[in-house]
Amino acid sequence: MAASTAGHAAAASTAVHAPASAAAAPYAWSRREFIKGVIASGVTVSGISYFAGGCTAPTTTLIGGVDRLLSLNVNGQVRRVDVLPNETLAMTLRYKLGLTGTKLGCDRGECGACTVMIDDVAHYSCSTLTHRVRGRHVTTVEGLVGPNGELHPVQRAFIEELAPQCGFCTPGQVVSAAALLRANPNPTRDEARAAMAGNLCRCGAYDHYLNGVLRAAREA
Repeated sequence: MAASTAGHAAAASTAVHAPASAAAAPYAWSRREFIKGVIASGVTVSGISYFAGGCTAPTTTLIGGVDRLLSLNVNGQVRRVDVLPNETLAMTLRYKLGLTGTKLGCDRGECGACTVMIDDVAHYSCSTLTHRVRGRHVTTVEGLVGPNGELHPVQRAFIEELAPQCGFCTPGQVVSAAALLRANPNPTRDEARAAMAGNLCRCGAYDHYLNGVLRAAREA
């Protein structure tokens, strides 16, 4: 009788404590799971700045001593934009300001597809931090159109010379040529070749682009 009573007591004790242990188990995070959760949340927040920037209110919080809310002069208009401290101008133009004429090719300053003008000088926007262009004038391929939407002389000349093939490098080629003609309205072919050397054309239409630059110089 005493043994039976002891057995029932042990069973009752197990029945009381087992549910509490089972209920606590789902909330027990390992150190690995905690770290993975922190990384995932950080990636999500960073992604919002690039792909949903228009849906979130800009912040003026100082991150690493850098003011994130900037006023940028792009194509003659002052635009307010929320910029991360390490954000490149190419990313800001494409994903924050919607200026997708600036292409991302190599993303390491080699192909020229992302070329823009900064104070009338050609620069790779993929290798330029947006915070470095405060107080300067940025011109993208969209900013080269005339007051009534007409094509820039370089664009017309490229079309006449059959320069664009696949067209991916064309915006960078146009901006580079326009920057050249602003600095040197009457370049020689060698001067044009040197100025356009930073733009890679996977279709190999280099001579067509050079012909277009010289044609634009003659007809400007």
